[in-house]
Amino acid sequence: MRLPMPALNHINLWALEDGGGWTLVDTGMETPDTVADWQSAFAGPLAARPAGRVICTHMHPDHIGMAGWLTRQHDCRLWTTRLEYVTCRMLVADTGREAPADGVRFYHAAGWDNDALEHYRARFGGFGKAVYALPDSYRRVVDGEELRIGGRTWRAVVGRGHSPEHLCLHCPELAVLISGDQVLPRITSNVSVFPTEPDADPLSEWLDSLAAIKRRVSDDVLVLPSHNEPFRGLHARLDALIAGHEQRLERLAGELVTPKRAVDVFGLLFRRRVGLDMLGMATGESIAHLNCLIGRGLATRELDAAGVAWYRSP
Repeated sequence: MRLPMPALNHINLWALEDGGGWTLVDTGMETPDTVADWQSAFAGPLAARPAGRVICTHMHPDHIGMAGWLTRQHDCRLWTTRLEYVTCRMLVADTGREAPADGVRFYHAAGWDNDALEHYRARFGGFGKAVYALPDSYRRVVDGEELRIGGRTWRAVVGRGHSPEHLCLHCPELAVLISGDQVLPRITSNVSVFPTEPDADPLSEWLDSLAAIKRRVSDDVLVLPSHNEPFRGLHARLDALIAGHEQRLERLAGELVTPKRAVDVFGLLFRRRVGLDMLGMATGESIAHLNCLIGRGLATRELDAAGVAWYRSP
């Protein structure tokens, strides 16, 4: 199923025949239109069976937003990894809170001006507005676990970087990989550092995860991604994603002969102009690249007297 959503246009969701019911993979963002789409689906093509379980690849609202609604409607369980469930619960709990001082300090250090910081304060706590109340319990899925769906074995392949513990599902018998946002055919998933863990290195986790998927999943699979179209050529796509980030890291390291703030490197990393609507995502991804260089010994970070972080070659 393909459901509309802002920004990325759509999300792909998957319904797998599973005995007398459906195993649903991902759910869409909580909106009135998404509720209507699910009601239409269960009145039409899915009408022969109820949902027996809901599996969510990760905790972003377009993937987990309707999980609570679906599990309550069909009296079934949410299946996901521990860090995705716990992180989602944490972010939903921020709904309605004032922006924390740590967050303001983090974005000030990145080089944001007062208008951008005020925009952050005004929008903080919006994550939960796109997530229906989560179930109060869930069934944990762990890396390497084998799930039986529709009489076939699906292996859990967990990646990191885009989200804390992203779940992919691989069925060797069908030669199919449900890749979520971990592997997309035409766009690169956002890999960001956030104020809650300012020294994190998610880009190294992302690159390691892509290499691990190449080792664990054969190249003959049909990849079912969350955005754009299903595709073949998994290994070539993984190689391209890794090479693209490595090229950006090399280019960025070369430019740090002159000290720069996180906001100063947008032009090196992004093809489009970064407006206020994309500023948080662009800043998080820029810091992810800079933190990766720090971890490799190719950059250092220093705070000036005003609390602004400057990155330079060591």
